[in-house]
Amino acid sequence: MTSAIRNSAAIAAAWLLCAGPSGMPVTAQGGALGGPPLQQPRQAAGANAAGDLEVLEIRPNFFLIAGAGGHISVQVGDDGVVVVDAGEASKADAVVAAIKKLSPRPIRYIIDSSADSDHVGGNEALSKAGQTLFTAPGSIGVTGNFLGGVASILSAEKVLERMSAPTGQTASFPVGAWPTETFDDERKYMYLNDEGIEVLHQPAAHTDGDSIVFFRRSDVVVAGDIVDTRHFPVIDVARGGSVQGEIAALNKLVELAIPSVPIVSREAGTLVITGHGRIYDQTDVAEYRDMVTIIRDRIDSLIKQGKTLAEIKVAAPTKG
Repeated sequence: MTSAIRNSAAIAAAWLLCAGPSGMPVTAQGGALGGPPLQQPRQAAGANAAGDLEVLEIRPNFFLIAGAGGHISVQVGDDGVVVVDAGEASKADAVVAAIKKLSPRPIRYIIDSSADSDHVGGNEALSKAGQTLFTAPGSIGVTGNFLGGVASILSAEKVLERMSAPTGQTASFPVGAWPTETFDDERKYMYLNDEGIEVLHQPAAHTDGDSIVFFRRSDVVVAGDIVDTRHFPVIDVARGGSVQGEIAALNKLVELAIPSVPIVSREAGTLVITGHGRIYDQTDVAEYRDMVTIIRDRIDSLIKQGKTLAEIKVAAPTKG
Protein backbone atom coordinates (compact mmCIF):
# COMPACT_ATOMS: atom_id res chain seq x y z
CA MET A 1 0.00 0.00 0.00
CA THR A 2 1.39 3.40 -0.96
CA SER A 3 1.97 6.17 1.54
CA ALA A 4 -0.96 8.17 0.14
CA ILE A 5 -3.34 5.22 0.50
CA ARG A 6 -2.07 4.56 4.02
CA ASN A 7 -2.70 8.18 5.01
CA SER A 8 -6.17 8.12 3.44
CA ALA A 9 -6.96 4.90 5.26
CA ALA A 10 -5.84 6.41 8.56
CA ILE A 11 -8.00 9.50 8.11
CA ALA A 12 -11.05 7.54 6.90
CA ALA A 13 -10.76 5.00 9.68
CA ALA A 14 -10.26 7.70 12.30
CA TRP A 15 -13.36 9.56 11.10
CA LEU A 16 -15.52 6.45 11.05
CA LEU A 17 -14.20 5.03 14.32
CA CYS A 18 -15.01 8.36 15.96
CA ALA A 19 -18.55 8.26 14.58
CA GLY A 20 -21.58 7.20 16.54
CA PRO A 21 -24.56 5.24 15.20
CA SER A 22 -25.85 8.35 13.42
CA GLY A 23 -22.57 8.75 11.56
CA MET A 24 -21.75 12.01 13.36
CA PRO A 25 -18.40 12.29 15.14
CA VAL A 26 -18.55 11.79 18.89
CA THR A 27 -16.54 13.66 21.49
CA ALA A 28 -14.31 12.30 24.22
CA GLN A 29 -16.22 13.77 27.14
CA GLY A 30 -16.05 12.20 30.60
CA GLY A 31 -18.58 9.75 31.97
CA ALA A 32 -19.21 7.56 35.00
CA LEU A 33 -19.28 3.79 34.99
CA GLY A 34 -22.86 3.68 33.80
CA GLY A 35 -22.92 5.36 30.69
CA PRO A 36 -23.75 3.80 27.62
CA PRO A 37 -21.08 1.04 27.69
CA LEU A 38 -20.83 -1.88 25.29
CA GLN A 39 -21.96 -4.11 28.18
CA GLN A 40 -23.21 -3.43 31.68
CA PRO A 41 -20.49 -2.51 34.21
CA ARG A 42 -19.46 -5.06 36.81
CA GLN A 43 -19.53 -3.72 40.33
CA ALA A 44 -16.34 -4.33 42.27
CA ALA A 45 -16.20 -5.03 46.00
CA GLY A 46 -16.40 -2.10 48.39
CA ALA A 47 -18.33 0.33 46.20
CA ASN A 48 -19.41 3.52 47.91
CA ALA A 49 -20.50 7.02 46.99
CA ALA A 50 -18.37 10.12 47.55
CA GLY A 51 -20.58 13.04 46.66
CA ASP A 52 -21.40 12.53 43.00
CA LEU A 53 -18.34 10.31 42.53
CA GLU A 54 -18.31 6.52 42.61
CA VAL A 55 -15.41 4.87 44.46
CA LEU A 56 -14.75 1.16 43.92
CA GLU A 57 -12.16 -1.00 45.65
CA ILE A 58 -11.17 -3.33 42.82
CA ARG A 59 -8.10 -4.88 44.48
CA PRO A 60 -6.68 -4.64 48.01
CA ASN A 61 -5.28 -1.09 48.26
CA PHE A 62 -6.36 -0.29 44.71
CA PHE A 63 -9.36 1.88 43.87
CA LEU A 64 -11.23 3.30 40.89
CA ILE A 65 -12.91 6.72 41.06
CA ALA A 66 -15.59 7.36 38.43
CA GLY A 67 -17.70 10.44 37.74
CA ALA A 68 -14.93 13.05 37.54
CA GLY A 69 -14.33 12.83 33.80
CA GLY A 70 -11.97 10.05 32.74
CA HIS A 71 -11.61 7.18 35.20
CA ILE A 72 -9.10 7.78 38.01
CA SER A 73 -7.06 4.88 39.41
CA VAL A 74 -5.65 5.10 42.93
CA GLN A 75 -3.01 2.85 44.53
CA VAL A 76 -2.38 3.34 48.25
CA GLY A 77 0.27 2.06 50.66
CA ASP A 78 3.02 2.99 53.12
CA ASP A 79 4.92 5.02 50.54
CA GLY A 80 1.91 7.21 49.80
CA VAL A 81 -0.67 7.43 47.05
CA VAL A 82 -0.12 6.93 43.32
CA VAL A 83 -2.88 8.29 41.07
CA VAL A 84 -3.36 7.62 37.36
CA ASP A 85 -5.23 10.51 35.74
CA ALA A 86 -6.80 13.40 37.64
CA GLY A 87 -10.20 13.93 36.04
CA GLU A 88 -11.74 17.27 35.15
CA ALA A 89 -10.69 20.50 36.86
CA SER A 90 -14.24 21.13 38.10
CA LYS A 91 -14.24 17.85 40.06
CA ALA A 92 -10.72 18.12 41.49
CA ASP A 93 -11.70 19.14 45.03
CA ALA A 94 -14.14 16.22 45.28
CA VAL A 95 -11.47 13.84 43.98
CA VAL A 96 -8.94 15.09 46.55
CA ALA A 97 -11.53 14.59 49.31
CA ALA A 98 -12.28 11.06 48.08
CA ILE A 99 -8.58 10.15 48.00
CA LYS A 100 -8.05 11.47 51.52
CA LYS A 101 -10.79 9.11 52.71
CA LEU A 102 -8.89 6.20 51.16
CA SER A 103 -5.51 6.94 52.76
CA PRO A 104 -3.98 9.41 55.24
CA ARG A 105 -0.72 9.26 53.28
CA PRO A 106 0.17 12.06 50.83
CA ILE A 107 -0.27 11.80 47.08
CA ARG A 108 3.20 11.14 45.65
CA TYR A 109 2.58 10.78 41.94
CA ILE A 110 -0.05 11.70 39.37
CA ILE A 111 0.54 9.74 36.15
CA ASP A 112 -1.17 11.13 33.04
CA SER A 113 -2.37 8.60 30.47
CA SER A 114 -2.83 11.37 27.87
CA ALA A 115 -3.23 15.15 27.57
CA ASP A 116 -7.05 15.08 27.40
CA SER A 117 -8.65 17.70 29.66
CA ASP A 118 -10.94 15.15 31.33
CA HIS A 119 -7.82 13.22 32.40
CA VAL A 120 -5.41 16.07 33.31
CA GLY A 121 -7.74 18.90 34.35
CA GLY A 122 -7.34 18.06 38.03
CA ASN A 123 -3.54 17.78 37.89
CA GLU A 124 -2.76 21.02 39.69
CA ALA A 125 -5.21 20.50 42.57
CA LEU A 126 -4.14 16.89 43.16
CA SER A 127 -0.47 17.83 42.94
CA LYS A 128 -0.84 20.66 45.46
CA ALA A 129 -2.71 18.29 47.80
CA GLY A 130 0.29 15.93 47.79
CA GLN A 131 4.00 15.91 48.54
CA THR A 132 6.74 14.82 46.19
CA LEU A 133 9.28 12.15 47.12
CA PHE A 134 12.36 13.75 45.60
CA THR A 135 11.79 16.32 42.84
CA ALA A 136 14.23 19.19 43.33
CA PRO A 137 13.10 22.82 43.68
CA GLY A 138 13.00 24.79 40.46
CA SER A 139 11.50 22.01 38.34
CA ILE A 140 8.45 22.89 36.26
CA GLY A 141 5.40 23.36 38.46
CA VAL A 142 7.24 22.44 41.70
CA THR A 143 7.52 24.78 44.66
CA GLY A 144 8.85 24.51 48.18
CA ASN A 145 11.96 22.97 49.73
CA PHE A 146 13.52 19.63 48.87
CA LEU A 147 11.09 16.84 49.87
CA GLY A 148 8.57 19.56 50.64
CA GLY A 149 7.26 20.26 47.15
CA VAL A 150 3.99 19.23 45.58
CA ALA A 151 3.34 15.75 44.20
CA SER A 152 5.16 14.87 40.99
CA ILE A 153 3.21 14.69 37.72
CA LEU A 154 4.58 12.05 35.35
CA SER A 155 3.77 11.65 31.66
CA ALA A 156 5.15 10.97 28.22
CA GLU A 157 7.03 13.95 26.78
CA LYS A 158 4.27 14.62 24.25
CA VAL A 159 1.77 15.32 27.04
CA LEU A 160 3.91 18.21 28.32
CA GLU A 161 4.19 19.51 24.76
CA ARG A 162 0.39 19.48 24.37
CA MET A 163 -0.28 21.13 27.74
CA SER A 164 2.37 23.86 27.50
CA ALA A 165 3.12 26.36 24.74
CA PRO A 166 6.14 28.07 23.14
CA THR A 167 7.29 31.36 24.66
CA GLY A 168 4.87 34.16 23.85
CA GLN A 169 1.91 31.84 23.29
CA THR A 170 -0.87 30.93 25.71
CA ALA A 171 -0.78 27.39 27.10
CA SER A 172 -3.95 25.32 27.32
CA PHE A 173 -3.30 24.53 31.00
CA PRO A 174 -1.76 26.47 33.92
CA VAL A 175 1.89 25.79 34.75
CA GLY A 176 0.94 23.99 37.96
CA ALA A 177 -0.90 21.35 35.93
CA TRP A 178 2.05 20.56 33.64
CA PRO A 179 3.98 17.31 34.05
CA THR A 180 7.07 17.74 36.22
CA GLU A 181 8.68 14.47 35.09
CA THR A 182 8.53 13.29 31.49
CA PHE A 183 10.01 10.43 29.49
CA ASP A 184 10.39 9.71 25.80
CA ASP A 185 11.39 6.05 25.98
CA GLU A 186 9.10 3.07 25.60
CA ARG A 187 9.07 2.35 29.33
CA LYS A 188 9.33 4.24 32.62
CA TYR A 189 9.16 2.28 35.86
CA MET A 190 9.15 2.72 39.64
CA TYR A 191 8.65 0.59 42.75
CA LEU A 192 6.23 2.03 45.32
CA ASN A 193 3.96 0.50 47.94
CA ASP A 194 5.61 -2.92 47.48
CA GLU A 195 4.65 -2.95 43.83
CA GLY A 196 6.36 -2.58 40.49
CA ILE A 197 4.69 0.08 38.33
CA GLU A 198 5.43 0.27 34.60
CA VAL A 199 4.41 3.25 32.47
CA LEU A 200 4.45 2.16 28.83
CA HIS A 201 4.32 4.87 26.15
CA GLN A 202 2.10 4.09 23.13
CA PRO A 203 3.39 6.61 20.58
CA ALA A 204 0.53 6.81 18.06
CA ALA A 205 -2.70 5.35 19.46
CA HIS A 206 -5.57 7.61 20.63
CA THR A 207 -2.92 10.39 20.50
CA ASP A 208 0.89 10.48 20.40
CA GLY A 209 1.11 10.91 24.18
CA ASP A 210 -0.83 7.87 25.42
CA SER A 211 0.59 5.71 28.20
CA ILE A 212 -0.54 2.37 29.62
CA VAL A 213 0.16 1.96 33.35
CA PHE A 214 0.71 -1.60 34.63
CA PHE A 215 0.51 -2.28 38.39
CA ARG A 216 2.21 -5.66 38.53
CA ARG A 217 1.34 -6.95 42.02
CA SER A 218 -2.25 -5.68 41.87
CA ASP A 219 -2.54 -7.15 38.34
CA VAL A 220 -4.28 -4.03 37.06
CA VAL A 221 -3.59 -2.28 33.76
CA VAL A 222 -4.81 1.29 33.25
CA ALA A 223 -5.54 1.83 29.54
CA GLY A 224 -6.76 5.43 29.45
CA ASP A 225 -8.69 6.39 26.32
CA ILE A 226 -7.00 3.69 24.26
CA VAL A 227 -10.13 1.82 25.38
CA ASP A 228 -13.39 3.75 25.68
CA THR A 229 -16.37 1.44 26.13
CA ARG A 230 -18.95 4.12 25.27
CA HIS A 231 -18.21 4.10 21.55
CA PHE A 232 -15.54 3.38 18.96
CA PRO A 233 -12.12 4.66 20.05
CA VAL A 234 -11.44 8.32 19.35
CA ILE A 235 -8.33 8.42 17.17
CA ASP A 236 -7.10 12.00 17.17
CA VAL A 237 -5.11 12.30 13.94
CA ALA A 238 -4.38 15.99 14.59
CA ARG A 239 -2.60 15.03 17.83
CA GLY A 240 -0.63 12.14 16.38
CA GLY A 241 -3.13 9.31 16.75
CA SER A 242 -3.39 6.54 14.16
CA VAL A 243 -5.47 3.45 13.52
CA GLN A 244 -2.42 1.22 13.29
CA GLY A 245 -0.98 2.68 16.50
CA GLU A 246 -4.33 2.12 18.23
CA ILE A 247 -4.30 -1.54 17.21
CA ALA A 248 -0.67 -1.88 18.37
CA ALA A 249 -1.62 -0.42 21.78
CA LEU A 250 -4.59 -2.79 22.05
CA ASN A 251 -2.28 -5.70 21.20
CA LYS A 252 0.01 -4.55 24.04
CA LEU A 253 -2.93 -4.60 26.45
CA VAL A 254 -3.87 -8.12 25.31
CA GLU A 255 -0.26 -9.18 25.84
CA LEU A 256 -0.08 -7.72 29.36
CA ALA A 257 -3.44 -9.03 30.59
CA ILE A 258 -3.94 -12.65 31.67
CA PRO A 259 -7.40 -14.23 31.36
CA SER A 260 -9.05 -16.48 33.93
CA VAL A 261 -7.58 -19.79 32.73
CA PRO A 262 -7.69 -22.72 33.24
CA ILE A 263 -10.61 -22.12 35.64
CA VAL A 264 -12.71 -20.01 33.30
CA SER A 265 -15.78 -20.04 35.57
CA ARG A 266 -14.06 -17.67 38.01
CA GLU A 267 -14.39 -13.89 37.81
CA ALA A 268 -10.61 -13.55 37.86
CA GLY A 269 -7.68 -12.45 35.74
CA THR A 270 -6.06 -9.11 35.01
CA LEU A 271 -8.32 -6.07 35.32
CA VAL A 272 -8.10 -3.44 32.58
CA ILE A 273 -9.27 0.03 33.65
CA THR A 274 -10.75 1.75 30.61
CA GLY A 275 -10.82 5.50 30.04
CA HIS A 276 -14.61 5.47 30.38
CA GLY A 277 -17.17 2.76 31.02
CA ARG A 278 -16.93 -0.64 32.64
CA ILE A 279 -13.83 -2.55 33.70
CA TYR A 280 -12.50 -4.92 31.04
CA ASP A 281 -10.67 -8.24 31.12
CA GLN A 282 -8.33 -9.66 28.49
CA THR A 283 -11.14 -11.20 26.44
CA ASP A 284 -12.97 -7.88 26.32
CA VAL A 285 -9.85 -6.08 25.09
CA ALA A 286 -9.24 -8.76 22.45
CA GLU A 287 -12.81 -8.31 21.15
CA TYR A 288 -12.39 -4.52 21.11
CA ARG A 289 -9.11 -4.90 19.18
CA ASP A 290 -10.71 -7.30 16.70
CA MET A 291 -13.53 -4.82 16.11
CA VAL A 292 -11.08 -2.01 15.31
CA THR A 293 -9.01 -4.32 13.09
CA ILE A 294 -12.04 -5.47 11.09
CA ILE A 295 -13.13 -1.88 10.45
CA ARG A 296 -9.61 -0.90 9.40
CA ASP A 297 -9.46 -3.82 6.95
CA ARG A 298 -12.88 -2.99 5.49
CA ILE A 299 -11.88 0.63 4.93
CA ASP A 300 -8.54 -0.43 3.47
CA SER A 301 -10.37 -2.67 1.00
CA LEU A 302 -12.72 0.14 -0.03
CA ILE A 303 -9.82 2.55 -0.56
CA LYS A 304 -8.05 -0.01 -2.75
CA GLN A 305 -11.25 -0.14 -4.81
CA GLY A 306 -10.86 3.61 -5.41
CA LYS A 307 -13.73 4.73 -3.17
CA THR A 308 -13.79 8.33 -1.92
CA LEU A 309 -14.31 9.22 1.75
CA ALA A 310 -17.95 10.09 0.99
CA GLU A 311 -18.46 6.71 -0.68
CA ILE A 312 -16.81 4.92 2.22
CA LYS A 313 -19.20 6.60 4.66
CA VAL A 314 -22.17 5.45 2.55
CA ALA A 315 -20.79 1.89 2.54
CA ALA A 316 -20.96 1.93 6.40
CA PRO A 317 -17.91 -0.24 7.10
CA THR A 318 -18.60 -0.03 10.84
CA LYS A 319 -21.99 -1.73 10.47
CA GLY A 320 -22.34 -4.87 12.54
